[in-house]
Amino acid sequence: MVAGIRRNRPEHGTAWWVLAAGLAIFISGDICYDVTEHRLGEYPYPSWADLLYLCAYPVLFAGLALLGRGNGGPDRTGLIDAAVISTGIGLVYWVFVVGPTLQEAGTPLLERIATIGYPVADVMLTAAVARMLTRAENRTPSLRLLAVGASFMLVCDIFYTVLSSAGDWEGGIFDAGFLLAYVCWGAAALHPSMRRRPDTGIAAHRVGARRLAMLAAATLLAPALLIWQGTAGDGIAWAAIGAGAVALFLLVVARMWGLVNQVQVQALRLRDLAMRDELTGLANRRRFVRRLADAVAAGSPQVLLLDLDGFKAVNDRFGHAAGDELLIGIAQRLAAEIPSGALVARMGGDEFAILLPPECTAAACDDLAARLHAAVHRPVRAGGHDVLVSTSIGIADDTDTDDPGEVLRRADVAMYAAKAGGRRRRYSPELDDQAGEEARLGAEMRAGLDRGEFHLVYQPIVELPHGRVASVESLIRWRHPVRGHVGPDRFIPVAERNGLIVELGEWILRTACAQYMTWLRDGVAPDRIGVNVSARQLAEPGFVDLVAAVLAETGMDPGHLIVEVTETAVFGGGAAVRTVHDLTALGVDIALDDFGTGHSSLGLLQTLPVSILKVDKSFVDNVTMAGRHAVIATSLIQVAHGLGLVAVAEGVETAEQAAELYRLGYRRAQGYHFGRPAEAPANAGYGRHRAVPAA
Repeated sequence: MVAGIRRNRPEHGTAWWVLAAGLAIFISGDICYDVTEHRLGEYPYPSWADLLYLCAYPVLFAGLALLGRGNGGPDRTGLIDAAVISTGIGLVYWVFVVGPTLQEAGTPLLERIATIGYPVADVMLTAAVARMLTRAENRTPSLRLLAVGASFMLVCDIFYTVLSSAGDWEGGIFDAGFLLAYVCWGAAALHPSMRRRPDTGIAAHRVGARRLAMLAAATLLAPALLIWQGTAGDGIAWAAIGAGAVALFLLVVARMWGLVNQVQVQALRLRDLAMRDELTGLANRRRFVRRLADAVAAGSPQVLLLDLDGFKAVNDRFGHAAGDELLIGIAQRLAAEIPSGALVARMGGDEFAILLPPECTAAACDDLAARLHAAVHRPVRAGGHDVLVSTSIGIADDTDTDDPGEVLRRADVAMYAAKAGGRRRRYSPELDDQAGEEARLGAEMRAGLDRGEFHLVYQPIVELPHGRVASVESLIRWRHPVRGHVGPDRFIPVAERNGLIVELGEWILRTACAQYMTWLRDGVAPDRIGVNVSARQLAEPGFVDLVAAVLAETGMDPGHLIVEVTETAVFGGGAAVRTVHDLTALGVDIALDDFGTGHSSLGLLQTLPVSILKVDKSFVDNVTMAGRHAVIATSLIQVAHGLGLVAVAEGVETAEQAAELYRLGYRRAQGYHFGRPAEAPANAGYGRHRAVPAA
């Protein structure tokens, strides 16, 4: 052991030296034992060897305790677990060894002290071993060897104590057990893993199966002893068993109390993480909306909604890493400016919101808006550059409304009005009339997303000629409470421009994947489901991680998901193309949507990992007529076949079009002829077949 300490030079050398000292004292007892036995021809009990043994145990205990403690500070749960196990073992010793020994009136005092001392020492050794075995981080080879060696010594000590008190001790195999303990401890010191102390600061002391089994066995010792003595008829040690049972009960209660507290702390941490923006550390949209609802119910809150002007240019010029640094810097400035009791949150993208307490007057709110505008307008160091952005601020309160969503909508309308001029604008009813349709629609979209006004429909994509549904495309729809049905051609461009498409796209992805898994469990799922992704989503740095997280949360296989992108979204290259490659590496298929209506660069088909080519409806409408459209449709299917792509003809509305497309070589088609977009699988054509008529 000394050689191992000197060679490996452990961080916690003091603990190892203490253990080595205890072992040296113990081996001195062995030497004294052998000398006494050979010199006298018999072994007196107790002897000087017993004194050395009993003096060695506290030192061994101190060394093992120091080695098993780690460097993470005190561990209350581990100490309680060790106390439960050692209390159970101590109770057994007391009932079978200590108690009867104390009742032997004719036994010499020194012999009784030695007989009692060994069980007490063994209980100490049990506590140290239990302390090591109940810590998950104490699983290095070195500490495992220490625990095994201590276990050998503990078992041999038990037999030594029992047999010595009965006068039947002869050594034999038990001496071999002591020697194995020495071998294990020496090997533990020689092993290189003894150099570092276990990092217990991050260990989570879970009640695993093995630990639970040990604790259960220890706590059941008290009733087991009661049953044993009652069955044997030799009398019951009521006082000892009762005291031991009470001690075990209190220790278990303390352990469960610690476990409950740990669960509560973890629950609070998880709730805090769920309510916090990961990038900036501010509150997120969910927390802000909840606080706003409470504030509306309790008083008259003031809400400021800020949108950064020029943020997209920073991302495009310096990259998303610089954009993230900019957002973090702006978040710190906003948090430094707000008064006590206010809440600042990142609502998504480059948009922030501030909720002021009811005691803040309108004048104080306007002054704060001016300070915030000035704070944001100062240069921010991001990506090694001094970046300059500005902000548009909308201000609103809950006058004549008790709907938190309406308060946010008003702040949104005021913010868009501020973008048109003034940089800061307080909401007034006239703004709803003065603001442009896009501003109102954008504000209503945000409120509608919070109120659940959006839903998805699904249009089948079939195999030709038999019409089997191979996949579906998810499409978003909006049921506005006043406007009625609002088409995606109206609100999607607005969402693209105001940045809401990122949040809306995440909702679409989560909803579509969850719906697919529901169909899969019901046995009506198609082979795959497609989700449309915008250019702005592809430019988001965390989009691939989002897709991976949604797939993991829903349990959906990546091979069942198709991400549909347009030519325009990826034509410029850069981050969007990298995102497409990363999605492919994730196992997701990529479809190039509306092919032929954008830049139509055939080079895209060589540089992008596209597996599906969706031919635009404009080339399908007149495919049954001779002319350029039929020629283009024919050329596109030939290109798709040559590159090993699956071609899907969009917008098929008649049987004649389907038949001609099949004749040209198309084996996938989508359109009203096969099924209109619908919410339910049966209505979308799942399980139905609409075959192409024979030519």
